[in-house]
This record gives sequence, structure tokens and C-alpha cells, in this order.
Amino acid sequence: MTMCRRTALATLTALAVLAVAGPGLAEPKKDFKVAWSIYVGWMPWGYAADTGIVKKWADKYGITIEVTQFNDYVESINQYTAGAYDAVTVTNMDALSIPSAGGVDTTAVIVGDFSAGNDAVILKDGATLADIKGRNVNLVEFSVSHYLLARALDSVGMSEQDVKVVNTADPDMVGAFQTPDVTAMVTWNPMVSEIVKLPGATKVFDSSQIPGEIIDLMVANTQVLADNPDFGKALAGIWYDTVTVMASDTPEGAAARAAMGAASGTDQAGFEDQLAATKLFAKPADAVGFVTSPDLSKTMDHVRGFLFDKGLLGSGAPSADVIGIELPGGAVLGDTGNVKLRFSDTYMKLAADGAL
Repeated sequence: MTMCRRTALATLTALAVLAVAGPGLAEPKKDFKVAWSIYVGWMPWGYAADTGIVKKWADKYGITIEVTQFNDYVESINQYTAGAYDAVTVTNMDALSIPSAGGVDTTAVIVGDFSAGNDAVILKDGATLADIKGRNVNLVEFSVSHYLLARALDSVGMSEQDVKVVNTADPDMVGAFQTPDVTAMVTWNPMVSEIVKLPGATKVFDSSQIPGEIIDLMVANTQVLADNPDFGKALAGIWYDTVTVMASDTPEGAAARAAMGAASGTDQAGFEDQLAATKLFAKPADAVGFVTSPDLSKTMDHVRGFLFDKGLLGSGAPSADVIGIELPGGAVLGDTGNVKLRFSDTYMKLAADGAL
């Protein structure tokens, strides 16, 4: 099974949903729905649902939380954007380009991890990134792979003008690399780990070289969260309860990693290999430190610039400032009158303080 994450290619399809999806009116309620899709950093949500951790924290706050796995990552975001779900797992880039660009005010409740090698540029018969010049590059267009390529090219004084992007579906990556015509590829794990084992394959750039830029989040509708703070507390409790077990060097931790590996189509060893290329924030204080760092503003500036260049911040967007991005402490990148993406440290701080 491939991990269906980060495929923002369906953004154009999503626009039909976005056109009718506004911020939404919310009110205090007791029943909540959470959507997630398969990726190493999001497997804890499925495990938590299967093992009763979700129910434990929902019961604590007198609510119910239904956790649903989607095989189609973009569809999970579309469903959240349309109001069918209260929260969803998503990358920082896709949170901005899909729900936020569609007018849905969205808050990052949990900053779970960032990619630290899970995403990579791979060449066939090439030793360095400079060897990519003039080649066709197979990747999922408008995904984080596309973003990684842009950042990689910039690091060696090149741009997309120096290559030709060939849109390729993520399930086709491994097979495509084995055909003679494909000599450059950008993709993510588990495909990366398979492709680098193939003859002639060399990894020439990966996400560890842009640390903290490809971020995996649990986001929620801002109004729903404001009206139901216990929902945010429960989400934080579920996450840290689960990743504490998953990250532990104990038989229970090993069993959790094995279960998550099996659920994602690999085994414990394969899952642990992917975890090694992931900067997981198992401790809430570390997540708070990350989200309050000045580096987050720089990252989101890169991201919004990329999305604007690709026309993914809405039809007719005049600049990358069209959508406001609020950071912890209240600083805003972009239009302060149109804040649609917010990074909050509120619930992670409660977890760090033992106040959930």
C-alpha cells in the first residue's frame, strides 16, 4: 500500500467544493468527526482509535469523537473543507492551499512532526543535484514533492526553467523509475526507500536539507474549536498519549510500531525506517518550541510564495499576501483582515503543563 499523502494535484477538483465552502457556523456540540490518511506521522490516529485511546479522552470530556481513515488524502481535506469533518490530518502547505484558500478558517491544533528525509530527489545515473539540469522530473504536480524540487533547485542556483516537470501519480513512481525514459524523480516514503535500492539510483537531495518546512498537522475548524475547547483538549490528549507509547523503548512501544507498520502496509522495521526520517514531536514542549520559533514564519513565507507562483491561493489572488497566516503570539503573515490559517500553541502548552 502506498501512503496517500500530500497529493495536492486534486486542488483543481477541490475548487468546486471550495467555491461553496465558507468558514461555516458552529456551535457547542458533543459529537465530533476527525479524518486522517495513511502516512508515518499520522498512523498514531488510527492506532489510538483502534486501541481505545480516542474513547478514553473523549469520555474524559463528555464528548464522542469518530475517527475515519481515508485512502485518498485530498478527499479527506475536501470533506473537511465542506464541513463534513471537524478536523483533519494535513500538511502545512495543503492546509493553506485547500481549506484556507477556500475560505475555511482553520487552526493547527497539533504540530505532530516534520519530514526529515522522507521526501527526496532521486536521479538515475547522476551523482549530484546539479546533474538534474535539462532532465524531465517525474513527481506529483503541486504536491510537497513539487515544493521540495523548487527548494532543491534554488539551493544550487537553478529554477524550474532548468527542468521539465512530468506529472506522475504516486502509485506509479517505483515502476516508472525502472523505465528507460525516467531519469529524475521526486517522491516520498515508502516509495523513496524502494527506489533508492534500484540500480543506478542516487538520492541527491532530501527534506532533511530543508528541516522544518514540510510539516504534518492535525487541524480543526477554528469556529468549532472556539465553541468547543474540550475538543481541542481531547485531540491533544489523544496525540500525546499515543505517541508517548509509540516512541517508547518498551515491548508496548514495539507492539505499537508493529501495529502501525502493518496498518500502513509495511512491518515494524519498515515503519521504524520511516520514523527515522521523521522529526516526531513526542513531547509537547518540543512542539511548542517549534511552533513558536521565528523559523516557522520563514517557512510559511516560502510555502505561500510557492503556492502563489502556482496559482493555488485562489483565482485572481493579487499576491501571496491574500491569505493571512496567524502565528502564536498574534503576528500575521499577509492580510490581517483575511486570516484563514492559524498556528496555535494553546493545546500543546496545556499538554506540556500537564493541564489537560
